[in-house]
Amino acid sequence: MPGKFVVSISCAKNDTDKATVGFVIANAAVASDKETVVFLSIEGTRLSQAGYADDIHEDGFAPLKDLMTNFAAAGGTIYVCSPCFKKRGLDEDNLVAGAKIVGGAKLVEFMGEGIPSISY
Repeated sequence: MPGKFVVSISCAKNDTDKATVGFVIANAAVASDKETVVFLSIEGTRLSQAGYADDIHEDGFAPLKDLMTNFAAAGGTIYVCSPCFKKRGLDEDNLVAGAKIVGGAKLVEFMGEGIPSISY
């Protein structure tokens, strides 16, 4: 079922359950032939850093690192909120595969009109 889908994740180690479920849904969307973007904002921007998610593993789910790797390998894109990223002093040279630092206008452009989305 072609189309687009957005998963917005504003959590990281402050709520690993939400961060994990967000990437589970993103993987389901990209596997359903949706052009899928994960938008990381607020604390979620920390997930953009290589190694950060390595120790996050919620019971009943694949490790978050694997979910993120699989998402990028399947063609998913990770947009990282630029102001949120900068506020936290994160490293642009340490981004995970598929991650791009963007402003809000890029997300709005991708979403266009009527694009389904979900937030965690």
